Amino acid sequence: MKRFKGKGAFGALALGKAYVLDKTDEARVRRTRVDDIEKELCRLEKARRTALIQLDEIYNKALLEVGQTGAQIFEIHKMMLEDEDYYSAIESTIKIQTVNAEYAVSVASKSFSSMFESMDDSYMQARASDVKDISLRIINNLTDFNPSTLFEEPVILVAEDFTPSETLQFDKSKILAFVTEKGSVNSHTAILARSMNIPAIIGIDISSLPLPDNKMAIVDGFSGNLYIDPDDTFLQENYKKADLEKEKRKSLESLKGKKTESLDGKRINLFANIGNIKDISQVIDNDAEGIGLFRSEFIFLEKNTFPSEEEQFAIYKNAVETMNGKKVIIRTLDIGADKQIDYFKLKDEENPALGLRAIRLCLKRPDIFKTQLRALLRASVYGNLSIMYPMITSLEELTAIKNILSESAAELKSLNIPHSIPEQGIMIETPASVIISDELAKEVSFFSIGTNDLSQYTMAIDRQNEQLDDFFNPYHRAIMKMIKITVDNAHKAGIWVGICGELAGDLNLTEEFLSMGIDELSVSPGRILHLRKKIRETKSNKNDC
Repeated sequence: MKRFKGKGAFGALALGKAYVLDKTDEARVRRTRVDDIEKELCRLEKARRTALIQLDEIYNKALLEVGQTGAQIFEIHKMMLEDEDYYSAIESTIKIQTVNAEYAVSVASKSFSSMFESMDDSYMQARASDVKDISLRIINNLTDFNPSTLFEEPVILVAEDFTPSETLQFDKSKILAFVTEKGSVNSHTAILARSMNIPAIIGIDISSLPLPDNKMAIVDGFSGNLYIDPDDTFLQENYKKADLEKEKRKSLESLKGKKTESLDGKRINLFANIGNIKDISQVIDNDAEGIGLFRSEFIFLEKNTFPSEEEQFAIYKNAVETMNGKKVIIRTLDIGADKQIDYFKLKDEENPALGLRAIRLCLKRPDIFKTQLRALLRASVYGNLSIMYPMITSLEELTAIKNILSESAAELKSLNIPHSIPEQGIMIETPASVIISDELAKEVSFFSIGTNDLSQYTMAIDRQNEQLDDFFNPYHRAIMKMIKITVDNAHKAGIWVGICGELAGDLNLTEEFLSMGIDELSVSPGRILHLRKKIRETKSNKNDC
């Protein structure tokens, strides 16, 4: 038996035969000379149109399996497939070099992915894998190659990397686990694997594996260990562990309808994070007690132009009515940094994470902000809606928000449109907001701590940069102290405080969060029952230390 150490992208156990997916078949992209250029261009266009149809199908499948947030990447792929620069580069190669379409696509893929990889911005670097994904899809269509039909029984799938569409397109019933060499724990593939509850390990040197197909393997997504050719004793031990994990998952179903309360009676509001109205079915299925973070920017990401007040109102109204009295916290537009939208026509920034994003963009573009606020005020009449403002760093920003909110309400009143002013809160995502949280708490009804950005800004680490994984410490004491300061200042002012970042669902921190006095935790729908079980087994041990 040999053990290989990587990083667990999703904590679960899988046992089975390993299958190495070789996606580098040079025969499919071998350069050949063509005489009929028009025929080759027709082949290319047919393959591209097929790819667009496939992406529509994958997008719809993703909505059902992983929700709007996970499906969003396939909308981006469609836009990239229709990019004139990319497609023109392929056509030019065919015309000028009189070569086959497969080769021309391969050349464009290498050129554009290298360009993205050389950029300083991590968001743009991530687009390199997307270019490779859409290029591979066109090549597969040109060569009638379908990797999802290569194996018939469930396998542990091993490859240098998987594109997001491959991850989703595989028959889930035939995938025991993913093992890759490239990618980070925050990559698209890792996120999709977690959403699909498939064990995954990244950072394994594939070339070092003694892996002809059909060798027995064990993937331990908890520790990040990959075992090849385990002996019978070790294999049986892990089969027992896997059976126990299955039983644990079944037992979670019994927690539906139960209170989220610690052993010593500390009541926690256990909410869900979503990106779209379509995700609410998962919120209800997993028995979340409300929605703690509705990422409204996905409404904008899905559009080719600014969504109207009526469009936004219909979505917000649908959300609060569907949740039937349960709280729905809608975060106002958080565009910028790693979420860019072409029609906003934002200028390039050297460091977009520190640039014009979130509330700063809204205050700079009050026309966009007012449209959203009017829609929210109108929807609040139909249910338990709260508004949450992201990236607040000063009292001056809150004053500006209140002025625009008052103007929006006045406009609705002048038109005799029903509306109400709902509960309002802010996200605590920067060291600045933590330091003045005692002052901010006097101006709002609640805090929600966004630990993803708070960690990034506190440690000066780009959390999407895989080269910095070794330096990123989600349990850094500075982060824990900042959360405690925020909780204390919120409670002194008589307001409630929650956490809606990744750390909210980290079971290793649940007891510490309870002892701090956290009132609410908001996590992905699939984590709700796991977290409820943990809370019900934990004492809050709340103290003022």
